Amino acid sequence: MKDYLVRGLVNKRNARVFAVNTTNLTNKAREELGLWPCASAALGRTMAVTLMMGAMNKDQEKLTVNINGGGEMGTVLATTHCDGKIKGFVANPEVHYEYNSTKKLAVGMCVGNNGTLQVIRDMGLKQPMTSEVQLQTGEIGDDFAYYFYVSEQVPSVVSVGVLVDTDNSVLSAGGFIIQLLPEATDEDITFIENKMKGFPPVSDLIHQGKTPEEILGCLL
Repeated sequence: MKDYLVRGLVNKRNARVFAVNTTNLTNKAREELGLWPCASAALGRTMAVTLMMGAMNKDQEKLTVNINGGGEMGTVLATTHCDGKIKGFVANPEVHYEYNSTKKLAVGMCVGNNGTLQVIRDMGLKQPMTSEVQLQTGEIGDDFAYYFYVSEQVPSVVSVGVLVDTDNSVLSAGGFIIQLLPEATDEDITFIENKMKGFPPVSDLIHQGKTPEEILGCLL
């Protein structure tokens, strides 16, 4: 399946939605940068959100995301001109841990949460606009949800994931964002909260062959 992004409005639930498959992009980054599994997951998640945030902006605006949580991975950075093209960087690509209880990639441990998530928007003015929040978990998705709520006052669900094979290749990568519009009601909020309870990891759904549209369809 090729990489692509979709966006739309869900009028019935007063929300706007974004979803993206970035499997090929993340695998290319792994090959070019020599990423170990946790670095693939951290950069892959960051690039997925950065691309979806770029789709929220006007063309040719430059968007840069800079994450540094004080962990062994160091800085994780992604930048896009909101045209679907993106660059990424990881300071220390050769770091890898797993959680003992689940054997899942310990991205939060590698990234750390003693630092910040910084978003820089360059709209061609004299000075770019910079906003910054404290990292909450280092797992990327939760941190961006916190960013949207604190910096942009937009309640959001952010789900991103990267599935890495035993040979370190990327099996699937991508994510989705659901953002409530000002007209959202308590019923809309409750509906989305209930849908997210027990919802499968987005990387698993992509690996199963689900398209971005089908993933959003399962949710909404």
